[in-house]
Amino acid sequence: MTVHFSKLTRRPLLLSLVLIVSGCATYAGFNLDQIYGKPAPQKRILPAETSLAQRYLNEVKPLVENRCVVCHACYDAPCQLKMSSAEGIDRGANKEKVYQGTRLIAANTTRMFVDAHSTEEWRRKGFTAVLNERMQSAEANTQLSVISRMLLLKQNHPLPDEKVLSGDWDFSLDRNEQCPTIEEMSAYEQSYPLWGMPYGLPKLADNENQILMDWVAAGAPMALQYDIPLEVKPQIAAWEAFLNTDDFKHQLTARYLYEHWFVSHLYFPDAEQSSDHTPFFRLVRSRTAPGKPVDIIATRRPFDDPGVKRVYYRILPVRETIIDKTHMPFALSGERMARLKAHFIEPNYTVSALPGYTPELAANPLLAFEQLPVGARYRYMIDNAQHTIMGFIKGPVCRGQLALNVINDRFWVVFVDPDIADSPQVAAFYATQADNLRLPAEKNSTTLPLHNWVTYAKQQGRFLRAKNAYLNDAFKNGQHLTTDLIWDGDGTNDNAALTIFRHFDSATVVKGLVGEHPKTAWVLDYSLIERIHYLLVAGFDVYGNFGHQLLTRMYMDFLRMEGESNFLSLLPPATRRTELANWYQDSNQSLLHYLEGDINDFSQPSGIEYTTSNPKTELLGMLQSKLKEVDQNNTRYSLDNVQLSKASLNQLRALARIPGRQATLFPELTFIMIEPTDPNTQPQLLTLARNSAHKNISSLFDEEKNRLPSNDNLTLVNGLLGSYPSAFWHIREADLPDVVSQAKRIYSEEDYRALLDNVAVRRTNPAFWAFSDKLNQINRQNRPIESGLLDYNRLENR
Repeated sequence: MTVHFSKLTRRPLLLSLVLIVSGCATYAGFNLDQIYGKPAPQKRILPAETSLAQRYLNEVKPLVENRCVVCHACYDAPCQLKMSSAEGIDRGANKEKVYQGTRLIAANTTRMFVDAHSTEEWRRKGFTAVLNERMQSAEANTQLSVISRMLLLKQNHPLPDEKVLSGDWDFSLDRNEQCPTIEEMSAYEQSYPLWGMPYGLPKLADNENQILMDWVAAGAPMALQYDIPLEVKPQIAAWEAFLNTDDFKHQLTARYLYEHWFVSHLYFPDAEQSSDHTPFFRLVRSRTAPGKPVDIIATRRPFDDPGVKRVYYRILPVRETIIDKTHMPFALSGERMARLKAHFIEPNYTVSALPGYTPELAANPLLAFEQLPVGARYRYMIDNAQHTIMGFIKGPVCRGQLALNVINDRFWVVFVDPDIADSPQVAAFYATQADNLRLPAEKNSTTLPLHNWVTYAKQQGRFLRAKNAYLNDAFKNGQHLTTDLIWDGDGTNDNAALTIFRHFDSATVVKGLVGEHPKTAWVLDYSLIERIHYLLVAGFDVYGNFGHQLLTRMYMDFLRMEGESNFLSLLPPATRRTELANWYQDSNQSLLHYLEGDINDFSQPSGIEYTTSNPKTELLGMLQSKLKEVDQNNTRYSLDNVQLSKASLNQLRALARIPGRQATLFPELTFIMIEPTDPNTQPQLLTLARNSAHKNISSLFDEEKNRLPSNDNLTLVNGLLGSYPSAFWHIREADLPDVVSQAKRIYSEEDYRALLDNVAVRRTNPAFWAFSDKLNQINRQNRPIESGLLDYNRLENR
């Protein structure tokens, strides 16, 4: 039976809920099966055209997204409760954590829409209901729903009246999550009366709470909105036809593209849009050809053996709310298809046979795709460089400290010119090094790190010695060793210059050389960018054991140092050694020997004539000049685009210049909303990012011992940068001088908290949700394709 929540009367329901909850301890002594019947998944999904479905889509779903999904999404959703889809809500919760860095064997995968396709299957995989699955009535649906009990707990026990929450609140990512089942809710309510939902945030407004309570009481009817728009169907058909053409050249190209697109959100800019909502899609491997229902091939990695003779690549709608952390939009346009054909299909070469799927082959792109032209592969990756690198910045993880403490907090990335990389000599060199370029993903997800690390270290050493010998010959006496090596984006492609920001356990990649000159920079060539992708995206298993994750992190050390070394090769030899010593202060002797030997045994002088005592600054300036034309397209993050007065912009620039230990007191990411004095200008959004300095970033576990807080600094950009805000500020433009003046006088935690008293929208602020809604709305307006809901799991309690 489905109870129509449009017909429920509200005051009697609220009264009955109070009585029910007050007696819940009595219920706890009974067997729920005897009282309400045995649980069984319910038929909650209704046709979208029904009135109940419309109420869900128009009233309930927006509330769930803006109040629940902001914490319950991605792999690190508390209790694996992903509320970003109707299917995820119905799936429920699981006490097992996806992020478990100490597990000895790989965990079973629990990917939505991949590893199970019905609520019954998820129950068999250990997920427990958060909605009532027993007898259906308003009372039972409310009393036997974890969601409604959590909401009511927060309504009855709102946050304490204090600016900073004290007591036993735990906001760490590794906190002990209770994840109570409905049978455990009474004990949870008694032990943690303040831990209702939303956890550690203000309660919902009465009318919002009532909408959700009425919905639950009615049996939580839901609807799906995943019909493919008519105007997009021809685009999908064209791309599926391209990706599933029968000849070997098309099949191998499609396999290559799938292994780079499988985490992307695809969209079709050439299709006429019937609404202001852009539909997104994903590419999957299927047992069935276009024209037939999709039968997904579920494997841990995109290059694992599919177990069928012929793989078909199919395009399906994204069935979850778009969240910023996992949102990697990628346009499938006519122009892109023409470019792919020009690089992969039209050149005169032969694919004589398709490669197999043995791990040693499939995990090594230099072997698996050796029949595809190196130039075509490299061109694809740098034509879309931000998207390529975004894969390992966002990609398969939502929490990446173990992987991300291998990079600096802000650095620039540029690329070797493809005309230089696309030569028979370079292709032949890669062919000789295929065995030395094997990757950890060839091992399974349960592996031992130490023995394997030694093996890969030896391989990498052999490769770098061979590479240095090749380069010493190619660049004799510094010939051609100039900024001519660096790709200029062909004068039009703004992917040629990128900036990567690290925010402790998350990161962001943006187009353009953003901020002041960084400490380090990377120069990437084909083998390096491809290996990074197959190490951290295609080959990384978030469910893998500690050995797999640790080995991946240690191997990334090699790749980072290789990219840095490519940059150093443009500097004079003496400066290379000086910079290296600065970047790797207090490193252990074996690492220093490796850095000075294998990785930097390149003796040719630079072909650049330097005229100052600071060649690195000169070189970074040269890169800015060389890339100026394409970098002008990347003005989104420039403070010049902030629509405030000139005097206000000067104040903001002063805020960004706060140095050293003062900067250390600021959090990773502060999202700032400024209300302009001009009433006709919409609020301006900015991000203040703290860049943490390190003696070196070669330490696996004790990062703090390598910190150099005296060298910390801040970067302030226009717009929102990152997915996980640490703090929110809400400021009137007229107050900017006073705010900046106070910020410049911060020398202690007490000083910082005093600043927050004036500017912050803390997690305890009664206006938190109104501010959150406004921030997300403006962000969507400013970035309709790129934006997604922010994640509040890293909001500080300061």
